[in-house]
Amino acid sequence: MAERESMEYDVVIVGAGPAGLSTAIRLKQLAQQAGTEVSVCILEKGSEVGAHILSGAVMDPRALNELIPDWKEKGAPLNTAVTEDEFLFLSETGVRKTPHWLLPDCFKNEGNYIVRLGYVTRWLGEQAEALGVEIFPGFAAVEVLYDEHGAVKGVATGDMGVKRDGTHSPHYQPGMELHAKYTIFAEGARGQLGRELIDHFKLDTGRDPQSYGIGIKEMWEIDPAKSKPGLVIHTAGWPLDSDTYGGTFLYHLEDNLVVVGMVVGLDYANPWLSPFEEFQRYKTHPSIRPYFEGGKRIAYGARAITAGGLLSLPKLVFPGGAMVGCEAGFLNASRIKGSHAAIKSGMMAADALFDALKSERSRDELSAYPEAFEKSWLYEELNKARNFKQWFKKGRTVATIMTGIEQKLFGGKMPWTIHRTKADYECLRPATEMPKIDYPKPDGVVSFDRLSSVFISNTNHEEDEPVHLTLKDAAVPLKVNLAKYAGPEQRYCPAGVYEFIKDDDGQDKLQINAQNCLHCKTCDIKDPTQNIVWVAPQGGEGPVYNGM
Repeated sequence: MAERESMEYDVVIVGAGPAGLSTAIRLKQLAQQAGTEVSVCILEKGSEVGAHILSGAVMDPRALNELIPDWKEKGAPLNTAVTEDEFLFLSETGVRKTPHWLLPDCFKNEGNYIVRLGYVTRWLGEQAEALGVEIFPGFAAVEVLYDEHGAVKGVATGDMGVKRDGTHSPHYQPGMELHAKYTIFAEGARGQLGRELIDHFKLDTGRDPQSYGIGIKEMWEIDPAKSKPGLVIHTAGWPLDSDTYGGTFLYHLEDNLVVVGMVVGLDYANPWLSPFEEFQRYKTHPSIRPYFEGGKRIAYGARAITAGGLLSLPKLVFPGGAMVGCEAGFLNASRIKGSHAAIKSGMMAADALFDALKSERSRDELSAYPEAFEKSWLYEELNKARNFKQWFKKGRTVATIMTGIEQKLFGGKMPWTIHRTKADYECLRPATEMPKIDYPKPDGVVSFDRLSSVFISNTNHEEDEPVHLTLKDAAVPLKVNLAKYAGPEQRYCPAGVYEFIKDDDGQDKLQINAQNCLHCKTCDIKDPTQNIVWVAPQGGEGPVYNGM
């Protein structure tokens, strides 16, 4: 076996999203102010910074104002200020608009910007590199390294040029080890290494189970006559049933661009439900369809979001490192916003890192980071929203009323807390107990199928590489998933990765089309027996989102 080379840094960061980049930027700023040197490197599994970034996104600039106060002068791509907010409740053919005065503050967007988060992330990457941060795109961190005392000492990247049968191609390169005084994990929701760390250090002890949603999104170029830059529309109701958590967004950007998407809570019960098909159906609503007629769909993608909020946040630190951003779960589900929280969490981690390095510490717990969080505006914001997702288990009507009471009457300072006891994968009911859903065929005008959607995500994986969607037990998909739940992976995957087909003997078998994978992690989260494990493919692969 080829020997892995190693490199040493003060800080290694896994993931070049808003959280990882903000950690690096803040750390370098502090070092610059103190006249000292701190070596920082970021590993990014995408082919370039921003390639795997997908978000709505309406961005609250509060944290960015703190990190880079002169971001406007430096050309940050926050170009479209929110000018109008609409919150609609849909029935199958009808629509009811919520009066603005009735909206809780968490649903209001004055002072925010509609952004293409991939572009914002790319810009943050440029700011980081200008400060001397080394960024290595196309390198997936696949292994946590521990020292002799059990502390995290760094990570290893995956081998490149491995064939599906495990042999090496002529382009084989062994992975590299990156060692650090501290390692920061910023992989986003359901990160491969974050999942391992939470389990290894029991970071979720005493916390509610984490809860997730799947976000599915398209970008459209629409008829200029229908373009309303700055318009933000959120909807609840149809096409989702009243017991399923979820909603939609439709944001008007500059240049006649509109982004549209749906978030579906992955704690849904009906295995016949397909988030992808629900989203396609939503676009056919009489009040929504006209925006897209005469337009052209130009991009598609999907990503899981961490939606459990404050009650599901794991312990943020462990010997040798910390988790920031959606890796930990800082997204505020009530606001459908996470980028400001990611930036703020990275800044607080960086402050703790700098003090530790200044004191010549290494590989201990950065306790100053969670202490700073508990005194921050971010903690206050998440605390106000702590019950938001849980109310939906009592149905949409109760959730709507109670969110209004908590946010309007109590200002988010309610004297009660509702806890969640089940993980998302435990919520699926047997197929025979739930109503089957017949989805309409796509019309090719505003609604589409999975494969044509995956095509415009620019997803690419080498055909002959090891499959990165692994099964703990190859018998489970047939014995449990198909037999009991009617093969839900065929429906919850937004990319057509999983198919039950007949083999040559007429027997059912699961086919995994790993080349289609969008890296959304939904299968890893929703699989009812937790038999599917998502691991990073060879570096640089997956979707290439153009400013999604």
